[in-house]
Amino acid sequence: MGQGSSGLHRLTHEIAKFGAVGAFGMVVNFAVSNALWHLTSLQAVRANVIATVVAIACNYIGFRYFTYRDRDKTDRTREMVLFLAFSAIGLVIENGILYAAIYGFGWDSAIERNVFKFLGIGIATLFRFWSYRTWVFRALPVAGPVGETTAEQDPEAAEEPVPAPAPPVRPRQRV
Repeated sequence: MGQGSSGLHRLTHEIAKFGAVGAFGMVVNFAVSNALWHLTSLQAVRANVIATVVAIACNYIGFRYFTYRDRDKTDRTREMVLFLAFSAIGLVIENGILYAAIYGFGWDSAIERNVFKFLGIGIATLFRFWSYRTWVFRALPVAGPVGETTAEQDPEAAEEPVPAPAPPVRPRQRV
């Protein structure tokens, strides 16, 4: 098996684990939002923001300890700040779509809310997958055969020029 197929296997495995955590978060998100919509007098988007925040908290635990448990853990503060920032952007995407459906088009039935909630989660999930794997849960560099890191293993390694090795020094011969 070549390096390309190994990388594809790792990506497929990562997507499956991300999807499992995301599916659990989506169940939590839908359960909380529908409970709030039916049991409280909160406005639909406000209730949905609360549900999204609860799901984000559940997802962080799943991503850190399941999906990305093998990733760099050296700077948890940085990780948490980036996770919250990218999650907030995802929250805006998800709830912006719901807001547009309800207040822009008047689509406010229980089914319409759930359809546009699902659409918003789907679009936000694509953004979250890219941002979490790229910025939040960064891969640890893997040493190559001579202790080098390849661009596939660490994309930042490709940006740094690699100096050429110095030629061997020969001792001078005496005459």
